[in-house]
Amino acid sequence: MTATATKVAVPPAAEPAVRQRRARRRGRIVALLFVFPALLLLGALVVYPVLFSVGRSLFDATGTRFVGGENYTEMFRDPATLKAVRNTAIWVVVAPALLTGLGLILAVLVEKVRWATAFKLLLFMPMAVSFLAAGIIFRLAYDEDPDKGVLNAAVVGVHDAFQGSSSYPTARARDGQGLSEGADGSYRTSTTVSPGDTVALGLVGVAPKDLPEGARPARTAAAREAAPDELRGVVYLDFTRGGGGEPGRVDPEESGLPRMTVEAVRDGKAVASTTTGGDGSFRFAGLADGTYTVALPGSNFTPPYDGVSWLGPALVTPAIIGAYLWIWTGFAMVLIGAGLSTLPRDTLEAARMDGANEWQVFRRITVPLLAPVLTVVFVTLVINVMKVFDLVYIIAPGPVQEDATVLATQMWLVSFGGGNNQGLGSALGVLLLLLVIPAMVFNVRRFRGSQR
Repeated sequence: MTATATKVAVPPAAEPAVRQRRARRRGRIVALLFVFPALLLLGALVVYPVLFSVGRSLFDATGTRFVGGENYTEMFRDPATLKAVRNTAIWVVVAPALLTGLGLILAVLVEKVRWATAFKLLLFMPMAVSFLAAGIIFRLAYDEDPDKGVLNAAVVGVHDAFQGSSSYPTARARDGQGLSEGADGSYRTSTTVSPGDTVALGLVGVAPKDLPEGARPARTAAAREAAPDELRGVVYLDFTRGGGGEPGRVDPEESGLPRMTVEAVRDGKAVASTTTGGDGSFRFAGLADGTYTVALPGSNFTPPYDGVSWLGPALVTPAIIGAYLWIWTGFAMVLIGAGLSTLPRDTLEAARMDGANEWQVFRRITVPLLAPVLTVVFVTLVINVMKVFDLVYIIAPGPVQEDATVLATQMWLVSFGGGNNQGLGSALGVLLLLLVIPAMVFNVRRFRGSQR
């Protein structure tokens, strides 16, 4: 008895459905063939590294001993990691909010600018600069030396314009020559003087090349005699160029110190004040009888204002966030501007015709209509700031690197920057992934919702 193959006959009415199923099956196979290279690349560059990092986080620094969740426990006991988590939280809260707000304000204002395209291009240009180059630019801009850092040069210029600075920050009294230093940095005569006396106050520590313009020799001023009701004196540089001269005595070539504040002090209070002339001379007239102390206030010797320590422990994180804002503000402005261009203009004009001012239109109509776009921009920036690495690593100097560290830099430092503990570094990478995933899922859902 032989078996014979039988062909199942397809009813004519079912043939279109069968052909459709076969066409769909062929379409899926073709689509899979086209997608397969991308899936292979995605698996090699994303899926495999993620799975490997998860597995590596369960082993010790050498990668030979299984430790389970010990790396995750150690991660939250390490003060540097806790500081990185804190700094990352500051980044997530501050940077996206500021960028979204700035982008919204600029996008609205640009619509009212005649050269809107040029303005957008100018603001978007920093996006063309790599984070490495931007970090180097801002590392120089934040330099504490006003001769190098442009920000401190501006701060020092404004400060000196209103407050000025001392002409003699390095000056000091020579020991044993009649001047004693006070706790506030001032100098006073060791002995008292009376009207009719002449005093010579010698200082050292000032290079002849640093003398103010208009300084003249002090010899003539020192030789003047005081009237019975006045107190005269001279403040001079007790130093002779090329050597020679006698300490505590005004020699012929020694210069006076102009623009030096001098006070006559009695019973602990300054009763008179004056400023030295070009030859260092000063004069107090009309003093009452009695004894006085001649003082050089500490304001004469205050060091020059050096500006702000932008990259110090207190300001390094805000300073780096400022550099990040410079780069990404154009990005936020362009995206929000694109959403702004799709708003129904008739709604805005109707509100204006009903008597709403520009602020009311912006707050009650523009912002609510732009809420989906603002949310996407905000969440995208949250994802981006969680991964920030280049700016923090380049801008923060070595001594304050730990004060500015975020999760990405801490992961690199622990794994490759000297820690050589890739188990703990992998645990940090997994933590960073877990923090990023919710924002990514939210963004994907927003995109799907907008497509529907």
